[in-house]
Amino acid sequence: MEETATTNEKSSFRPKIVGFLCNWCSYAGADLAGVSRFQYPTNIRVIRVMCSGRLDPAIVLEMLIQGADGVFIGGCHLGDCHYIRGNYYAEKRYEMTKKLLAKTGLNPDRLQLKWISASEGQLFADTMRDITEIITELGPSPISGDNPDLAILEQLMIIRNVTEDYRMRVLIGKGVSLMDEQNVYNEKLDPKRYEELLNSAIEEEYIRSGILYMTKEKPVSVMDIASKIKVSPELVLKHVVTLKDRDLIRMDHIEDKTPYYAFQFHEELDETQEYAAEEVEGA
Repeated sequence: MEETATTNEKSSFRPKIVGFLCNWCSYAGADLAGVSRFQYPTNIRVIRVMCSGRLDPAIVLEMLIQGADGVFIGGCHLGDCHYIRGNYYAEKRYEMTKKLLAKTGLNPDRLQLKWISASEGQLFADTMRDITEIITELGPSPISGDNPDLAILEQLMIIRNVTEDYRMRVLIGKGVSLMDEQNVYNEKLDPKRYEELLNSAIEEEYIRSGILYMTKEKPVSVMDIASKIKVSPELVLKHVVTLKDRDLIRMDHIEDKTPYYAFQFHEELDETQEYAAEEVEGA
């Protein structure tokens, strides 16, 4: 886990914070704060989105990868979403991203979420002060500047791949609706069961993404992977077998009786890629 900033670092540090604000509520709240001349730090760089539920976690992680000291997500209060359920999806994606950040060595508090309505200009100003204080306390991001922490950077890239995984997207997308509505068997998904499924998927996809990330660079052994992502070799081997069965990795060679695995690159193009390639050639 990263260390907090020293007193000298805090005194000279001006954090770079990226804010994603919902068009209908939080962005309007920020506008009201400005019109009302409420004072707050100017460290945040605002990006307006139509709904907090449309913010992809991969984009949030990309901001941290690019060196942002913190990321803030602002949306409508639960139950007040302009698109009915968007902020419920945002909340689940936020919780998932925080759990993944805890695996990287980067403090999860660098990501913050707050519901702010269009009429809450003062709350927006107060929130900006609070978030700036939190990030200032943490200090500069360990992956910003001229000497980034490459170990944390690698972990961020691994968890970014996790958030892009189809399984994770389905769990978030379908899970929220199935907890509110019945499925075809007139059953609702129990929230506790949903959390168990989500946590299990996070653990499994984190390991698989780590394996795929490492094998793309060079052939590696099970022990190399286990040491890097800090899980047991037995668990890594289980997922290596799964990925090998799916033709995503292959055994590259054996060295001193130890198998080394490499990413399985596929040269074949699917029909969509072939069509796209033909279109480009014909243009």
